[in-house]
Amino acid sequence: MRETTLGGTGVKVTELSFGAAGIGNLLHPVTDEAAFATVETAWNAGVRTFDTAPHYGLGLSERRLGAALRGRDRDTYTVSTKVGRLLEPNPEGGRGDDLAHGFAVPDTHRRVWDFSRDGVLRSLEASLDRLCLDRVDIALLHDPDNHAEQALTEAYPVLERLRGEGVVKAIGIGVNQCALPARFLRETDIDVVLLAGRYTLLEQEGLAEVLPEAAARGRSVIVGGVFNSGLLTDPQPGATYDYAPAPQHVRDRALRLKAVTERHGVPLRAAALRFPLGHPAVASVLSGARSAEEVRDTVVQMRRTVPAALWEGLSAETLLPPHVPVPAATPVDEADRPREESKSRGGDRHGGEHR
Repeated sequence: MRETTLGGTGVKVTELSFGAAGIGNLLHPVTDEAAFATVETAWNAGVRTFDTAPHYGLGLSERRLGAALRGRDRDTYTVSTKVGRLLEPNPEGGRGDDLAHGFAVPDTHRRVWDFSRDGVLRSLEASLDRLCLDRVDIALLHDPDNHAEQALTEAYPVLERLRGEGVVKAIGIGVNQCALPARFLRETDIDVVLLAGRYTLLEQEGLAEVLPEAAARGRSVIVGGVFNSGLLTDPQPGATYDYAPAPQHVRDRALRLKAVTERHGVPLRAAALRFPLGHPAVASVLSGARSAEEVRDTVVQMRRTVPAALWEGLSAETLLPPHVPVPAATPVDEADRPREESKSRGGDRHGGEHR
């Protein structure tokens, strides 16, 4: 699988990254065995970049990812995790579940927002313990939307110092909006933005500021949420958009996208996976999975050749902005092509996208 380097950091990422929220029981339970098989399948497909966070399943995602990667050469893969939410024991925990936050796990802990210096250090130390690793490669500020000033003035300087000391190799921010990462790109020396849901086949808000800022400054963007919470896997009634039922006008747009892609013999989800990689600032597409079957389907779709005529057709129907950068139609080597294409539609598919 193709690799690129984040900015000037030396951190390598594969063009497809594995999002580990799904194996943290996002929305639905996943067994330990299924979680292990999911990561194993991604590894066997050539994926070497893995993203997780304490938030995902109250630490379950980190524990399972660490267990699945145990014994592998640490220099052959890249792990990112996040800071900003500390996990503290819940005095009344274990009696209920965490579904109010989206995860089907017992509520043994509670999340506490903390972008202070000590909060960052405590968070990373706890993450390393859960991952059973001596280092993470990328540390991201996780959803500091309502804590922007503390993240900028307290958390960011700590990450910058840790990068300077070699404790982490790259630092950045992971969000579902555009204004804050654009500000961080302008005012700090972050290496990477994990931008979820804002540069997709459905909407290109990131094209206004985030992607041009990153490109101009030699920084990188990892695009998550490429299916817009599941809508771009199959825009049927009841499909979700931004983790809620899709409004009719949004679903109508997705159906128009689907009509064009299928006219060119390409599934909508394949075009959705490939589209962000056309922009020079985008280093990787992050896609989550909760099963080996979902991983296989994602890899098959990622390896499809998407003809230039498809992108032209979307522009002609005003479904893409004029002059938007699109991927080259590069055929996959036969040796790299899976023997059988999975017929899976990827289940819930929004299950592992960045939140």
